[in-house]
Amino acid sequence: MSTDKKLFSGFTRRDWLKSLAGLPILGSVWAAGLDTTKKSKLEKELLLERLNIKASPPPPSGSMAGDPVRVGLIGFGIRGEQLMRALGFATQEWQEAMAKSSQENPNDKRLEDFKAQENLNVKLTGICDIFDVRAENALRSFNTPDNPCKRYDSYLDLIHSGDVDAVIIATPDHWHAPMAQAAVEAGVHVYVEKPMTHTISETYMLRDAVRRNPGTVLAVGHQHRQTLSFLTAQDAIAKNTLGHVSLVVTNTNRNDDNGAWQYPIHPDANTETIDWNAFLGNAPYEPFNKEHFFRWRKWWAYGSGLSGDLLTHDYDRINCVLNMGIPKYVTASGGIYTHRDGRNVPDVMQVNMDFPEFSTGSSQESGKEQGMTLVYSATLGNQFDRGTVLMGHDASMELGNILTIYADPRSTQYKDMIQEGRIDPSVPIYQYDPSADGVDAVTSATAKYFANKGLLWTYRDGKRVDSTFLHIREWLSCIRNGGNPSCGINEGFEEAITAHMAGLSYKIGRRIEWDAENEQVIALPGEDLDAILLDNTVNYQS
Repeated sequence: MSTDKKLFSGFTRRDWLKSLAGLPILGSVWAAGLDTTKKSKLEKELLLERLNIKASPPPPSGSMAGDPVRVGLIGFGIRGEQLMRALGFATQEWQEAMAKSSQENPNDKRLEDFKAQENLNVKLTGICDIFDVRAENALRSFNTPDNPCKRYDSYLDLIHSGDVDAVIIATPDHWHAPMAQAAVEAGVHVYVEKPMTHTISETYMLRDAVRRNPGTVLAVGHQHRQTLSFLTAQDAIAKNTLGHVSLVVTNTNRNDDNGAWQYPIHPDANTETIDWNAFLGNAPYEPFNKEHFFRWRKWWAYGSGLSGDLLTHDYDRINCVLNMGIPKYVTASGGIYTHRDGRNVPDVMQVNMDFPEFSTGSSQESGKEQGMTLVYSATLGNQFDRGTVLMGHDASMELGNILTIYADPRSTQYKDMIQEGRIDPSVPIYQYDPSADGVDAVTSATAKYFANKGLLWTYRDGKRVDSTFLHIREWLSCIRNGGNPSCGINEGFEEAITAHMAGLSYKIGRRIEWDAENEQVIALPGEDLDAILLDNTVNYQS
C-alpha cells in the first residue's frame, strides 16, 4: 500500500481535515509522501472547510395542489407575454417561432423547456389590454374549452368581476400602484412588475393598503431573488467572508435599440385599436402618439427612467444579499448624451447611495467598522460588462450567476495564509458555479448579461430553471399555503423609495436624504416631490 493510502486509510474526508487543522500546512505531513497535486487539493479543501459557505438551494415553495387559482393578466405586452409563459401559457405564434428556431439550432431548448415546465394549477380567466391586437392575440391562444378566458375593457372590471383570485400587472409604470391598490382593496392577490410604484405618495398608499388587507399576497417582480448564487452570497456575508464591506459597484450597460427602449411600433396601432385615454390615466394629456404608447419608458410621465427601470434590478439584488435597506443619502447625475430622440429620461446616469450606519460581518458586533457606499452607473451607449463587485476589507465578491471571491492583499483575516503563500490574492479563494453539473447553453451575450443579473434563469440541481417561473411559483405558494414572498411589500417599499430618491436627485441636482425615523424623503422644502418626479418637460438641473 502506498504512503498516500496509508494516510487516508480509515479516515473520512472530514476526519482528515480535522487532523490537518492542528498541523502546519507545509509541515512534515508532506514529507510522508503526498505530492504537490494532493497537497494543493487538501489545502483547498481545508480552506473551503474554514470558509464554510453553504451553496444550498432555498426551501422549495409549497404544493400546487387544490383548486386552481384563477388569474387575470393586466397588460399583454413584451413582459406580459413572458410572465404568461412562466405561468404556463404561450401564444401560438411564440410556439411556432420556437419550433422553427429549435429546428435550425438544436441547442435552442426554449420550447422544450417550456413544455417540460411544472403545471402550476392555474386558470387564466381574464385578460385586460387596451390595444386590441394584443388582447385578441391572447384570447386566440388562451381562450380554450379547458381554459375559458374573457377580455375585459377595464382593469377595474377585471378586478371586480368575481372571476379572478389574483392578478398579474405588467403595464407601464404609472399604472402599477393604482391597479395594485385597487386589487388589494378588493381582496385580490397581486404580482406587480417593478418598480412597485411611480411616485413617492403611491409608495406609502400601496403599503398602507396591503397592511389593511393582510389576507392578500403582494409580490414584486424581482425574480433575481430566486438566483442560487445570490442565496449563496447571503451565506458568505453572514459568515464574514468579506469582512466589512465599504463599497459596492454595479452597473447597466446597453448598446442596442431594444436596450434603449426603442421597441417596435405595431403597424395596426391607431386611435381605433388603442384606448388612448386609458393609457394616459393620470399622466398629463398628450394627443395620440404611437411612440409614447410603445416606447413609454423614454418619458417620465409613464416610466421611471434608468433609476426606476434598471437601477431597481441592481439595488434589489444587492439588498437581498446585504439587507441594507433604504440609503441615508442619494446623489445622482447624468444626462441625455447618446439618444437625442425626444426622450426626457437620461441615457447615462450615475447614482451614489450612502449607508453611513451599515455594517457587515464581525463589525456588526464590534461596531468598529461601519458605513458603505453603493455606486450604480448606467449607459445606453456601450455594452462593456463591468460586473458587480462587493468590496470588503478582507475579500471582494464578484456577484453574478457564478459567484467568485478573491482575498484582498491587505486582508487582516487572511494575512497569515497570504504571507505563507497558501492564498494567492489573484486566485479565487472561493468560486461557486451552480451550472457546473449541468449544461448551460448561453445563447447570446445579451442573454448572458441578463442571466448574470438573475433575470433569466438560475439553477436547481445543476439544471437551468427560469427565474420568473420560480418567482411566480413562490407567489402562488404563498397564496395557497401561506407565508411571505421573498420580495413583498416591505422589500418593494425599499426598492421604490430608493429609486424615487435617485430620480429626484437627478432632476433637482442635489443630494436627497432619507429620514428613517419619520420615514420621510427630504429634498427641497415646500416642493411637491411627486410633481417633480412626474414633470415631463422641465429639467430642474438646467
